[in-house]
Amino acid sequence: MEDGLYTVGRLARLAGVTVRTLHHYGEIGLLEPSERSAAGYRLYDADDVERLTRILYYRDLGFGLDDVTALLDGDTDPADHLRDQHRLLSEQLTRMQGLVAAIERELEAHMSGIRLTPEEQLEVFGESWDPAYRDEAQERWGETPAWAQSQERTRSWTKEDWQEVKERTDALERRLVEAFTAGVQPGSERADALAEDHRAELNRFYEADHALQRGVVTFTTGDERFRARYEALAPGLSDWIRAIVEANADRHT
Repeated sequence: MEDGLYTVGRLARLAGVTVRTLHHYGEIGLLEPSERSAAGYRLYDADDVERLTRILYYRDLGFGLDDVTALLDGDTDPADHLRDQHRLLSEQLTRMQGLVAAIERELEAHMSGIRLTPEEQLEVFGESWDPAYRDEAQERWGETPAWAQSQERTRSWTKEDWQEVKERTDALERRLVEAFTAGVQPGSERADALAEDHRAELNRFYEADHALQRGVVTFTTGDERFRARYEALAPGLSDWIRAIVEANADRHT
């Protein structure tokens, strides 16, 4: 800086642009230095710095150099240019938001293993389905071998595959409710068979030994949302399911 003037290198560093950029702006008449040093070097004053600030501002808004020149030097009302640019950027933003949403859906499908649209998920799993369950499951078990197995096995499942899973789950729940209301005791032959049926459904997703099954059931019967669902089927069902799984697991450990 010399007597309030900026050399091209100094101004480039302050503005975060290259010296080549400032040279180009000078060549096209967009930003010509107000003075020259005795040796012929470009020197920019405060007005030049202010103009560069406006140039960079309009460039950030997406204006081309010709438009920037018109905004700074032309007779056209800058508000008209800004309105046009606002419209163009709004249209671009809408397109980009659509692309981001599509990428998020595809990423979610790959991460979750559920290649269904939100509408299909609602259709298959019912109104109680909450996509947040998937995120919570990944956060809790995402680093486990069981999670990796689940992602691999379900990656290619179709809507029909998931419907079959839902139908099998509903059928199992009906058998559980029937046994519970009939007074079947944990540790009995029928209860053990139902516990094994439950483990068989888990095995469709990952290798579920009795210890892993116990952990899954401890979680689902302890979580308020899952517990509420079981209790809606039959009051007391949550604790009974946990009891029959634990009793059966004890027999195999």
